[in-house]
Amino acid sequence: MTPHRFLNPDGLLPGVGFSHVALPAAGQVVHVAGQTAHQPDGSVKGTTMAEQADAALANLVTALRAAGAEPEHIVAMQLYVTDVSAYRDGLGPIGAAWRARLGRHYPAVSLLGVAALFDPAALIEILAIAVIPRTP
Repeated sequence: MTPHRFLNPDGLLPGVGFSHVALPAAGQVVHVAGQTAHQPDGSVKGTTMAEQADAALANLVTALRAAGAEPEHIVAMQLYVTDVSAYRDGLGPIGAAWRARLGRHYPAVSLLGVAALFDPAALIEILAIAVIPRTP
């Protein structure tokens, strides 16, 4: 259960797989750099958007935990993809990977189509902001 509040106000498109507004609890802010499907040896895991999304999400969780944060502490994410259609077509397995890595936690999310990422083999890069809540 996240300590943060997420809103999907009336009058906006219903938030499915994301929230329109994040109200973070007071705490330590964690900025996670763009995570791709890169493995420690420099290789890119997976050739499809869904495979790379799963690997990038796994890397995101690793980075969060190194800072003492958990997936439920994420308040905002930006997903950069080189092929929006491939992302849309892979929503089923990408959603399954999301739930396996982050649970049913849907922070404020933006999906942006880009011409390329730094590594030409990378299809997706995920940035995140988390807030580790203060303990009473």
